[in-house]
Amino acid sequence: MKNPSAQTRRTRTARPAVVLATGLAAAAALSSCADPDAQASAPSTVAKNGVVYNLSPDQKRIRADKDPALAAEVPAKIAADGKLTVATTGGALPLTFQATDNRTLIGVEVDLAQLVADRLGLELDLQQTSWENWPLKTQSGDFEAVFSNVGINAARAQLFDFATYRAAYMGFEAKKGSGLTVSGADDISGKKVSVGSGTNQEKILLAWNKDLEARGKAPAELHYYSTDADTILALASGRTDLNLGPYPTVVYRENTRDDLKVVGKVNAGWPKETLVAATTLRGNGLAAPITDALNAAIADGMYREVLDRWGLGDEALPESTTVTAETLVQAGS
Repeated sequence: MKNPSAQTRRTRTARPAVVLATGLAAAAALSSCADPDAQASAPSTVAKNGVVYNLSPDQKRIRADKDPALAAEVPAKIAADGKLTVATTGGALPLTFQATDNRTLIGVEVDLAQLVADRLGLELDLQQTSWENWPLKTQSGDFEAVFSNVGINAARAQLFDFATYRAAYMGFEAKKGSGLTVSGADDISGKKVSVGSGTNQEKILLAWNKDLEARGKAPAELHYYSTDADTILALASGRTDLNLGPYPTVVYRENTRDDLKVVGKVNAGWPKETLVAATTLRGNGLAAPITDALNAAIADGMYREVLDRWGLGDEALPESTTVTAETLVQAGS
């Protein structure tokens, strides 16, 4: 329920212990000796970094009240049905994934989308989709915004506008004891590396491979998997040497498993820098209201509470900005 008052409403509860999930969530959290698709037996756990992750469908999210001034900024066509239809891909802890009921989508992306919808006076209509489908469905109008660890790049800016909300890094992970470290292209030469199709991390690896081949060195062998669970099973079993994924996800695994560790970090916009952003159809007028809603949450501390809840406080931004193709050109990106 929303109160028309602009006054902030906070939900503060003691952090409950984690209940490990089955399926995708279990695949990320179980130790190397376990079957990634098996039912987790441990009722709760505390990550090595001290964060207690709530993986149950009962999230007790941090919520905000409607801000009438922000709600008035939403384009009439989008506000007409009273909903903010948000797409997210799921399958990657702690970004977006299924709770222990194998149905409810939870994670930092969901929490931030909820805060924005609350501020704008809209009901959050969360839709799960595949990474490959969100661009087309956003262009078609099926989705009004995407909260799914989308990094800004010039090609995407030709089709979409953005409201930034988190630092954008990718992390290399490997089995403990592998002796591998990655700081550049030379470190992946000849290695088997898993990566998601159509992602910024794929663009980085393809560029590194091009550089390696130009210098007469063996390129990395890229492996593509349809799910996060399959990706990590391949890494843990030795079928691949490295995985390049969203930094929050690889850090989560390092802190909740005994067999994997982070062995490298790279900005998602390599060789430049970029940020993670809520993504909207270019020119539909929604990116600016989302930016303003995020800045309101930054100002009152709710934004930081959400990131800390998922162990991502280090990726907090001091402010959200609206990014379009025009502003990218002005910034020389």
